[in-house]
Amino acid sequence: MIKILKYGEVENSEIFARVEAKVDVEGIVSDIIADVRKRGDKALFEYCEKFDRAKLTSLSVSEEEIQEAFESVSPKFLEILEKAASNIRKFHSRQVRNSFIINDEDGIVVGQKIIPVDRAGLYVPGGTAAYPSTVLMDSIPAVIAGVREVVMVTPPGPDGKINPVILAAAKIAGVKRIFKLGGAQAIAALAYGTESVPKVDKIVGPGNAFVAEAKKQVFGTVSIDMIAGPSEILVVADKTANPAHLAADLLSQAEHDKMASAVLVCDSIDLANKVSEELERQIPLLPRSEIARESIDMNGKIIVAENLSAAIEISNELAPEHLELSVDNPFDYLDKIRHAGSIFMGKNCPEALGDYFAGPNHTLPTSGAAKFSSPLSVDDFIKKSQYTYYTKEALSRVAEDIAYFAEAEGLSAHARSALIRLEEEK
Repeated sequence: MIKILKYGEVENSEIFARVEAKVDVEGIVSDIIADVRKRGDKALFEYCEKFDRAKLTSLSVSEEEIQEAFESVSPKFLEILEKAASNIRKFHSRQVRNSFIINDEDGIVVGQKIIPVDRAGLYVPGGTAAYPSTVLMDSIPAVIAGVREVVMVTPPGPDGKINPVILAAAKIAGVKRIFKLGGAQAIAALAYGTESVPKVDKIVGPGNAFVAEAKKQVFGTVSIDMIAGPSEILVVADKTANPAHLAADLLSQAEHDKMASAVLVCDSIDLANKVSEELERQIPLLPRSEIARESIDMNGKIIVAENLSAAIEISNELAPEHLELSVDNPFDYLDKIRHAGSIFMGKNCPEALGDYFAGPNHTLPTSGAAKFSSPLSVDDFIKKSQYTYYTKEALSRVAEDIAYFAEAEGLSAHARSALIRLEEEK
């Protein structure tokens, strides 16, 4: 049963305690990465047979396989995928940055260039599960950013095939290069390249502990989006919220895995008790009830605060991945939210909207990282170069200032590089 805590009556350490998923896979992952770097495709084929139980003759997914998968998916689901993709494109298109130039017409020009990365790697979990939403969410911003090539990796089933809905989503998103690879070995292949898999500049996408550790270890060789922890939801609710709705929303994250965290912060002990009762009623009805039960019992909590302002302060301290504001007039409170990955406004906006359909990205900072990081966006697939131009006359006006500054830092060669140009004028 979920814990009910009254804020101010229990230790803050209990209120703000967070799930820590610690799995020691560092050594195993390090060995896999080293092996892939050394043996390339041969290692990848062996790991695919070992971990995915698939004996492959090719790592690459052919155009024929993609088309066949696309045609096998129901027209209804394809229509929904297209609608979701359209919403995602509409939202992320507004994130596009522009280069700029500042010309003061006095011999000085400075500016900034926005340049997409050449190649991005997208990891999509697979095997027994299928996440076409991840395909759309992680590839569409890359395409909008102007990335020249998006390379997708996803583990095959024992039959050597990729789930058709994954390939259908890839086709809709515009991803053409797909490889049958999962786990740490897939991350290694993307980071360093093999005979078949091209080296990428950035790797994005969620995965298990092995994938997360591999991304951590290859960071620096390539860029990554983030190291994601267990999924989280925090719901701030007022006393008029529907207990059944709140329980359902908490369970939408609790069913992810046993380490997932579902938290309700409300202003009513009566509501807290009713939500607890609803959870007990709804959990047995879920196909993934065993997972949801352990998540709720071990990591779930209901925090009763004095008022909504206190509830929002608790939320800001926890900085959740997903935040639902299940209150009347939610926009009255939006400016008070400082730390959250994605915010769902009002009583008719379940977090599932964000997972699949609304348009804002569902790849979000977890474990309190919303205090200093952001959802995946077009910005993740660009880099910036800056440039400076001074005429001879413009430099002569500031050369002595530059030299003085450089000498103050003890860097006389810097000073000399500016002053020598003045000497040449004499």
